[in-house]
Amino acid sequence: MSNVVQKLEAKPPEPNVPASPPGGPGGQDPLDTMPWLPFTVSIELPVVRFTIGDLLRLTQGSIVETACHHTSDLPLRVNQLLIAWTEFEVVGDRLAVRITDQA
Repeated sequence: MSNVVQKLEAKPPEPNVPASPPGGPGGQDPLDTMPWLPFTVSIELPVVRFTIGDLLRLTQGSIVETACHHTSDLPLRVNQLLIAWTEFEVVGDRLAVRITDQA
């Protein structure tokens, strides 16, 4: 019977260097190096008495009744992770959301 012994080489630990704050001297925000990283943004808007038939009849200019007041805070999620609370705002002829609080 022969025993096989494997030699493991231990690597010296890397020095513990504190991370620089984003945009600080010598530091760069890690997200700036990944502008191509795909993600999904969603806002959960509760609707009243909405059926699949209503969904199929939606056309440009359709109005859908919601279950919230126009100043109600709505959750903003990125890849299903809650990151902020928002409210709707009209900007010119477009509907936008304003971030009111970070989660």
